[in-house]
Amino acid sequence: MRSFIIDGRVFRLDGREFRVLSGALHYFRVVPGHWRHRLRMLRAMGLNTVETYVPWNLHEPGPGRFTRVEELGAFLDAAAEEGLLAIVRPGPYICAEWDNGGLPAWLTARPGVRVRTSDPRYLAHVDRYLAEVIPRVAERQVTRGGNVIMVQVENEYGSFGTDRDYLRHLADRLTGHGVEVPLFTSDGPEDWYLTGGTLPGVPATVNFGSDPERAFATLREHRPGDPLFCMEFWCGWFDHWGQEHVTRDPEEAAATLERLLATGASVNVYMAHGGTSFGTWAGANRTGELHDGPYRPTVGSYDYDAPIDERGAPTAKFWLFREVLARHTGELPEVPPTPPALPPSSVPLTESVRLADSGLGAESTSPTPPSFEDLGMAHGLVRYRVEVPGPRGPRPLTVDGLRDRAHVSVDGEPVAVLERDGERPGLAVAGPATVELLVESMGRTNFGPRLGERKGVDGVLHGRQYLHGFSVTAYPLEDVSGVRFEPGTAAAPPAFFRGVLEAGEPADAFVALPGWGKGYVWVNGFCLGRYWERGPQRALYLPAPLLRAGGNEIVVLELDRVGGPAVEIRPEP
Repeated sequence: MRSFIIDGRVFRLDGREFRVLSGALHYFRVVPGHWRHRLRMLRAMGLNTVETYVPWNLHEPGPGRFTRVEELGAFLDAAAEEGLLAIVRPGPYICAEWDNGGLPAWLTARPGVRVRTSDPRYLAHVDRYLAEVIPRVAERQVTRGGNVIMVQVENEYGSFGTDRDYLRHLADRLTGHGVEVPLFTSDGPEDWYLTGGTLPGVPATVNFGSDPERAFATLREHRPGDPLFCMEFWCGWFDHWGQEHVTRDPEEAAATLERLLATGASVNVYMAHGGTSFGTWAGANRTGELHDGPYRPTVGSYDYDAPIDERGAPTAKFWLFREVLARHTGELPEVPPTPPALPPSSVPLTESVRLADSGLGAESTSPTPPSFEDLGMAHGLVRYRVEVPGPRGPRPLTVDGLRDRAHVSVDGEPVAVLERDGERPGLAVAGPATVELLVESMGRTNFGPRLGERKGVDGVLHGRQYLHGFSVTAYPLEDVSGVRFEPGTAAAPPAFFRGVLEAGEPADAFVALPGWGKGYVWVNGFCLGRYWERGPQRALYLPAPLLRAGGNEIVVLELDRVGGPAVEIRPEP
């Protein structure tokens, strides 16, 4: 029988002192066909453990309706077969630059539910989720012949609240479902984090990207008897739409890792391999010290400037980290070759159809504009149509509570594109008139006090008067197989376009749309994510396992402006 315990200030694996050298790799940000390669890359960099979050909202898209939960167990099994131990961070909140921090939109939209607290209405759903997920983790603990050595209680709770009854409830549920390896919490290395987010008797870890000596000194002040562990060593960072691409100097990051390890601490490199927030799973942040300022949606690429880049290739940071880790571990496995990439090419888009004529969309009516959540949608598009009575003179048209972007037309003519936190053009409309808003949701805030926001609009005003009586068309965009395409590419946005990528053998690629505006891309029915001309992301990662030899369908939904009648296939992002 194997064991992993905390013995004073040290970890012991099967009785021997053990230093955890872990790397973050999220199974849900890597297609299963690439798991093995990425895990071998972690081993080759010098790591002995892999860490992953578990996204609640991915696995429970509706109350009591679970999906893809088996992927967690399959990933842990693959890691074990590749010789890696595992740390699991099941939430229920994970942050992770993931939509809503992993909390289901159907839950956070419920009136009166206080998430991340001991509110019984919230805990009832948490308990159902944990009962589904945790037994799969428990059966894979090292004590039962598996590879799981640690399980986290919530995530960075000290950055949010102080409800210790909530944390205790979670810890009790984890052990109640069979977790017998050490539990832990993780927070920033500051007094307010470590006094708000920790539990007596549960080891505390800290998250940081620099100054490891100061961070561990703070941890020692609060937990003098715990092992030193940086649960997130931020070796890179993530990007927001419309902002600069963020990088970190590889030599400086490697030097900080060396200083961290010189303290004798364990580490989890965040991210060792970031991967991709496919589809509409990328989250968002709010600026300001209190994280309640202007909204900043996150790009789909979670490359993170990590040592292993988005398509699994080693970077300069990888080789430097490998040198550092080798000094602490000895001889390392050979670095596996990077999967091949498709040669550059152009894929003509030969069919199209306007969104309104696509055959998608569910129609309804409502006196006030329903939110996306009211319509049973997490993300996508909603068209709101309302009448301005008349005859009446021109009055300002105001959209109240827009989340997140809207194309506005009056009597069928486009008049503006509005964005939350953006400048609002002066729109004056006389009645009678028909006003339409095509509203697009972006990522939900994943950190801070603004978790759980609804998508859509709160109201439309003509002057000081709210307009009522909405015709609503919802486009969830989860399945585009039913789009009714027609030959030609003359359709004006918002519109779908389709072409065929011929591939001799499946290989990795990046899909770019130079000259196009903003939209979404699907390959063989799988949504790669959003693109937007404002960058900094310029291409969408297309993993080889999504392709097949021969013809592959590419579908583009363009909202703003059509570029050339083709998309580009590139070997690099």
